[in-house]
Amino acid sequence: MHILITGICGFAGSSIARGLLERLPGLRITGIDNLIRKGSQMNLNSLRSLGISVHVGDIRNESDLAALPASDWLIDCAANPSVLAGVDGSISASELFDHNLGGTIHLLEYCRRHRCGFILLSTSRVYSIFPLAALKLEIQDRAFRPAPDHGVANLSMEGITEQFSTEPPVSLYGSSKRCSELIALEYAMTFDFPVWINRCGVLAGAGQFGKFDQGVFSYWIHSWAARRSLEYIGFDGTGCQVRDFLHPRDIVSLLIDQMNDPLRKVFPIMNISGGRGNSMSLAQMSDWCAARFGNHQVTSQTTPRPFDIPWLVLDSSEAGKSWNWKPVTPLTAIFEEIARHAETNPHWLSLVS
Repeated sequence: MHILITGICGFAGSSIARGLLERLPGLRITGIDNLIRKGSQMNLNSLRSLGISVHVGDIRNESDLAALPASDWLIDCAANPSVLAGVDGSISASELFDHNLGGTIHLLEYCRRHRCGFILLSTSRVYSIFPLAALKLEIQDRAFRPAPDHGVANLSMEGITEQFSTEPPVSLYGSSKRCSELIALEYAMTFDFPVWINRCGVLAGAGQFGKFDQGVFSYWIHSWAARRSLEYIGFDGTGCQVRDFLHPRDIVSLLIDQMNDPLRKVFPIMNISGGRGNSMSLAQMSDWCAARFGNHQVTSQTTPRPFDIPWLVLDSSEAGKSWNWKPVTPLTAIFEEIARHAETNPHWLSLVS
């Protein structure tokens, strides 16, 4: 089997590439990455040393994709992953959509030409902000959780299901990924090639290029270990906001099953996340860091950032029913892996930010 992985030098792409090679002897992997994300250059030589053919190129350029060989499957890990992209001044909204949506269309054209299956790593941020922001919450153990009478549709005891609203607003980033999902499904139907869409919760692990708006918990652990300044933002400055976490190596088994069974009669969009059992608030993360590294002051400000939400946990039970999939790396193991990386790479945040 030959697989093309886009964004292969990023945290998710490189982790998935290594995991696939470990699980599938004889697998051939080609990758493409434009290396614009600071830190991605560090993965280039290590991936090539594994026998992966990594092309430095941009999925927004048709000529770069035309230079790639045909493959059996394309796993799309390339995106600008920041929920603040297009509004924080780092790039324009048109650049965001050119990258996340325009790039996806070019990849789907590649799949059409080569009769290649397509797997999109999507995001939990395709879900609507208004019902999430209005969700009735209570605080337990320094973390928000839905109140028993939350009154929101398509929210189970385990989290948000795939049927939860995706109506705008979802952020410019979220809408770029939702549009990519819809276009991918249209291509699958029109040109008859398999498409799977995996909506991932927060990915985390050692080697992640942590920033406050991208990989916040990796950023939090590295900052705590290095005694950098940290701040709870919004939600009364309590740090009670909650997300769930998933190590990207836990996605590998699902990807293999999806590639080996492209005609399985299941819904093509699945939540893939750590779920309620692998969720934590920033305040709880601080407690873990204090126990691991010693005390460190965290300041607070009450003004929220655009598109911030207090609680977002995905229910991945459908993936369990359809694919017998579940996350296997516990939260504490993910955090300890990041902590050891922080100790051996004390200047990591300076290298990747």
